[in-house]
Amino acid sequence: MVRIAIVVGSTRPGRNSEAVAGWVHEQASRRGDAQFELVDIATFDLPILDEPVPPSMGQYSKEHTKRWAAKIAEFDGYVFVTPEYNHGPSGALKNALDYLYGEWNNKAAGFVSYGSAGGTRAVEQLRLIAAELQMATVRSQVALSLFTDFENFSTFRPTANHDAAMNTMFEQLVSWSTAMKTVREQSQIAAAYQS
Repeated sequence: MVRIAIVVGSTRPGRNSEAVAGWVHEQASRRGDAQFELVDIATFDLPILDEPVPPSMGQYSKEHTKRWAAKIAEFDGYVFVTPEYNHGPSGALKNALDYLYGEWNNKAAGFVSYGSAGGTRAVEQLRLIAAELQMATVRSQVALSLFTDFENFSTFRPTANHDAAMNTMFEQLVSWSTAMKTVREQSQIAAAYQS
């Protein structure tokens, strides 16, 4: 069974992403086709990228990077819960993605976003970043509006019309995570054969 992380993509005080990620996790917990775990980037205390060697080299020197890498390596896929700040994802989420490389490769990603325009512009940028990190992103996403899914722009009250999009995103993500796990296994077999 594949393992999927629900990544809380904001670290700012009073963030909405904790409530949104909790809702995503609650929805995911009703499924029996994958194991889901909340992963909060705030708990890893990642400073602005401070590794001296590019992440693609896989030579992590800082303890916070090693902890983050070990956690991310556990999963076959990810749901990134992202706010939209200035037409993009949070700096904290971008930074967390930039810390690693190989741990993201050949895995699947889905998105749950929120903002005045549903967070869709943040997801557009995240799709480009994910492609560079060799992640396969699923088409379906959940876009939450600050106007209709949050009371006073702060208390999360999702409308029921998101359930179908959430289910479709999960269906695609579990399917792709399973397929990408096979890709990683075949790559390992090929690498072992060549050595």
